[in-house]
Amino acid sequence: MAGMVQEEGSSSVTSSPLQFFSMMSLSPGLGSPYPWLREMKSEERGLCLIHLLVACANHVAAGSVENANIGLEHISHLSSPDGDTMQRIAAYFTEALADRMLKGWPGLHKALNSTKIASVSEEILVKRLFFELCPFLRLSYVLTNQAILEAMEGEKVVHIIDLHSYESAQWINLLQLLSARPEGPPHLRITGIHEQKEVLEQMAHRLNEEAEKLDIPFQFNPIVSRLENLDVQSLRVKTGEALAVSSVLQLHSLLTFDDEILRRNSPLASKNINSGNLQGIFQMNSRTLGDFLEKDVSNVYSPSPDSTSSSPLSLATSQKMMNFLTALWGLSPKLMVVTEQESNHNGYSLIDRIMESLNYYAALFDCLESTVPRALMERQKVEKMLFGEEIKNIIACEGLERKERHEKLEKWIPRFEVAGFCRVLLSYHAILQAKRLLQSYGYDGYKIKEESGCLVICWHNQPLYSVSAWRFRR
Repeated sequence: MAGMVQEEGSSSVTSSPLQFFSMMSLSPGLGSPYPWLREMKSEERGLCLIHLLVACANHVAAGSVENANIGLEHISHLSSPDGDTMQRIAAYFTEALADRMLKGWPGLHKALNSTKIASVSEEILVKRLFFELCPFLRLSYVLTNQAILEAMEGEKVVHIIDLHSYESAQWINLLQLLSARPEGPPHLRITGIHEQKEVLEQMAHRLNEEAEKLDIPFQFNPIVSRLENLDVQSLRVKTGEALAVSSVLQLHSLLTFDDEILRRNSPLASKNINSGNLQGIFQMNSRTLGDFLEKDVSNVYSPSPDSTSSSPLSLATSQKMMNFLTALWGLSPKLMVVTEQESNHNGYSLIDRIMESLNYYAALFDCLESTVPRALMERQKVEKMLFGEEIKNIIACEGLERKERHEKLEKWIPRFEVAGFCRVLLSYHAILQAKRLLQSYGYDGYKIKEESGCLVICWHNQPLYSVSAWRFRR
């Protein structure tokens, strides 16, 4: 071991940091990283963090607590929640990996988390900060409202079901659009679903106030319920109403599938990965690690089949989702607009989820890095309370605790079709509005692309969110 330490100490940092960390991360006898690590350039530090994260993830997946602990200690010397993009990502991924390990000792994990307070108001606050800092939710609302406006042309009574009702800005905008209709506004009824009565009361107050100002006949119907416990019959859809359904980043939480079935059908679920698999993470930012990775890393990550395929197994094991979509189909909606994260974070394999989420959240963190000052407190809140909590749920949780089961359009499309829905193409006008909104932000990284009749919102070439529209089919 002493010989190994001496050899590593004499090696050049800049010539082969990946090789150095390959030896270092697998050496349980090594203590804290050398002081020069803190003086590394951003590119080299980022690559080292990637390698250490991958090695640590493999140790966690294999249940090797001692080696995982050593990896977390090394990473702690390089990561920082207020550093550059890779340092911030590493901070939240290590927190998630550590939380997963701690769950092996339920008493210890519960004791460390017993005094944490889950505040719905804080969750809403951070989502509103995300709405302000990034265009993704705003784009979703613009596309959803334009699709509703077009689908409800000429309708006199319109009923909208909001599957997670907390943001009044979306529906205030729709009220304003409806008030400008040449034929006059319809009678509008919005059914809002949320687990907190106070949130719905605030929604009702704001929307009633706006409707009164615009002289639009309006009714807000609150339903206090979690989405998974919702009784569709309680939505009280009346004969003669033109129905629309809006779901923004909600449906994936219903994908509570049988992990045992996936374990039996996923022989590659326990495979390991290496740092070469992460080339795509920094492709969105060639000024940092892109060129370095292109020279030193040649392997490309190949996820296991269960993380990418739209197989019958994927549909069969999400029975709750299918029951819910079938129940919505039974209401004969004229339109349903769905926004979801465009990534596969729902594989059985922990390693697949880590790889997919590293690529996905690297783009989100890079988006904030390119558009928002590092020291801005609002940015740190979004990264910790929104992205960080999502990462922790994807990596540290299993079974019914794992709610962030994001999936791509390739899986959502057959799921909706099996439930009896057919696609509605988003109009040229809707897409034009979305593109103009992105241009108003003044950053070249935001992009929109059409895929299978749906829209995918990207940061550079990394897909982040999809917006799709559907209607009842007999």
